[in-house]
Amino acid sequence: MSFEFKKAARTLARLRLGITGPSGAGKTTAALKIAQGLGGRTALIDTERRSANLYGEAYDFDATELAPPYTPERYIEAVHAAEQAGYKNIIVDSITHEWNGVGGCLQIVDQVANASFRGNTWPAWSEVTPRHQKFIDVLLASPSNIIITMRSKTETAQVQEGGKAKVVKLGMKAEQRDGIEYEMTVVLDLMRNGHFATSSKDRTGLFEGKDAQPVTVETGEMLRAWLESAQPEQRDPYQDKLQLVRIKMAEANVSEQSILDVYGLEQLEGANDEGLTKISNRLDATIKRRKEGAKPVAPASANDQLHDPVAA
Repeated sequence: MSFEFKKAARTLARLRLGITGPSGAGKTTAALKIAQGLGGRTALIDTERRSANLYGEAYDFDATELAPPYTPERYIEAVHAAEQAGYKNIIVDSITHEWNGVGGCLQIVDQVANASFRGNTWPAWSEVTPRHQKFIDVLLASPSNIIITMRSKTETAQVQEGGKAKVVKLGMKAEQRDGIEYEMTVVLDLMRNGHFATSSKDRTGLFEGKDAQPVTVETGEMLRAWLESAQPEQRDPYQDKLQLVRIKMAEANVSEQSILDVYGLEQLEGANDEGLTKISNRLDATIKRRKEGAKPVAPASANDQLHDPVAA
């Protein structure tokens, strides 16, 4: 295998923005202001009991309610629905429920532990972590700008001071799995008083060294200018289709090795363009049948392989 190195350059990408803050800090309105500044149609996935509808007159967006259970798969389904509808911006308000809401990952772990591991949550994570990671991968692979909100709470620790135990505040911590901030382009942390924002993660350089300030529509316009200042991205349609197939495999819970075995491939990249389309269509059928509670469709039979080749 050969490696080719080229001059690094920032190409046009989609925004991955996280907004954290305690209840009442203004996460929803901040997300809507930024989406308005980014321009284009905006979809909002609302887990907060339709609270976003209160801002329907002030901002131009479409909303859908995501009710319990807040499983990673239901979030994925909602994001895909917004993508297929052609929305440029997708706000997920909030992703906290996917982690510790009703039917979220923490609750799923307890259920799996009790059902399969005699209450031991450690091995249960081997089943739940891949499901959570699929959700994160869908956000990162989306062709839309993604804005996620996360509730935060005060993190404390007990320390010894003068021979006595004392509880100290360490700051605010997002109610999501540790490390989510590393996946974002920007993370803005909102304060309840005055709705001021500081940046705890910034790959754009737009917020570096700046004092806390309110989020406005101009914040979104500034981010849009940064995105548009990049070099045009030279996209490879085959690689886009390959990435989509991998996303569908994750959603259908079909391993890549099973696809390779059925179609007689050494690697997925060995499939030609028409072959990827066939695999993608078969995965669509499997996903649909899973949602309907029916038996999944097998990728193909050995006989199909003889008459339906996918190899390049």
